[in-house]
Amino acid sequence: MWELARSNKRKSIFLFAGMLLLLVGLGFFAGGAFDPQAGPFLGVTLAMFLWIIQLIISYFAGGSIMLALSGAKPVTRDMHPRLFNIVEEMKIAANLPVLPKIYVIPEEAPNAFATGRNPQKSAVAVTAGLLSRLNRDELQGVIAHEMSHVLNRDILFMTLVGVSLGSIVLLSNIFLRGMFHSGSSSRYRSRGKGGGQAALIFLAIAIVFAILSPIMAQLLYFAISRRREYLADATGVRLTRYPEGLASALEKMSRTDLVLSRVNKVTAALYIVNPLKRKGMQLADLTATHPPISERIKILRSLTYGVNFAAYQKAFESVRGRPASLIPKGGLSDAATVALRAPSKDTGPVEPVPAQRIAGDLIMAASGFTFVTCACGLKMKTPPDFRGNSLRCPKCGKVNSVNAA
Repeated sequence: MWELARSNKRKSIFLFAGMLLLLVGLGFFAGGAFDPQAGPFLGVTLAMFLWIIQLIISYFAGGSIMLALSGAKPVTRDMHPRLFNIVEEMKIAANLPVLPKIYVIPEEAPNAFATGRNPQKSAVAVTAGLLSRLNRDELQGVIAHEMSHVLNRDILFMTLVGVSLGSIVLLSNIFLRGMFHSGSSSRYRSRGKGGGQAALIFLAIAIVFAILSPIMAQLLYFAISRRREYLADATGVRLTRYPEGLASALEKMSRTDLVLSRVNKVTAALYIVNPLKRKGMQLADLTATHPPISERIKILRSLTYGVNFAAYQKAFESVRGRPASLIPKGGLSDAATVALRAPSKDTGPVEPVPAQRIAGDLIMAASGFTFVTCACGLKMKTPPDFRGNSLRCPKCGKVNSVNAA
């Protein structure tokens, strides 16, 4: 696992450096367009200042910002005991030091993501639609995939890469809007011949840079994201030993036309499947920020004899039909036998209620309601002004204690 994380870091650092070069280049030429003498230095300084400020904010609060942007709400064990149980199982399997914080997003579109700074400060968020559609094996596959992002140290790196992309887009917008609204181009034409020519050259290059750098940065961002999604699949099925669970979950998520309402191009790459898909988009077309889901499913369903990293690499090459580098050498030398397990007998949805009811539970929790889950499975809700210490289950008659907040 550590070799996989180190390999991730080594290979991604070059792409990350490419994004920083784009940011510096944009600052250099945009500054030169306004002042050919001192402008390039000031432009680079402004770009780096903007990047560092966003970097500091993201390092200390990136996870919280991501959760707030998605509308995720923290949940208690009493609200979703099965979800907590599955997260605990995967935390033990991944040997993480602490249990990630668990959030539910009140949206019907099935999806999930992990965020945070490191394994000690991480969080996993799933949508209400995911809980109402997936069975235990499928949800376990999704949680294992997200835990793998935590284990492979993807969560902080993707946040930092997203910040770099955001800085490039922001600087590009500032330059283009400033140029067209201030009428700076006419100012350049009125300058002396020597200075005016230099400014026009800077201006032409800066316009090209401002248009192309966000596109190039997004391509780098997506390249980093796609590789990490494959590696998270490989790590996740090693944790669950049941690749069909994740394959089936991906299949269900790709077949819905529901879309997340609170997502953008920067945050989209953090989700397990591309949340920006259009209505009517086919299974094989989901290639923007993520690998094709159909390809991921084929690879997972090719794992019929074991789920170690070498087996995933072999299946990856088999589905692609050509040799391709994915798993680092350390992972390929792993000779550990990781046999497949049998499917769970629990084939119903993890939360056998509509997504709207799960979203309603989140609103009630935010209003101070206490949730009590009886041993028979019935979930009871008590209002904030409830003063009793116990509650009798109307289904089985068992008396449950109520832990007042």
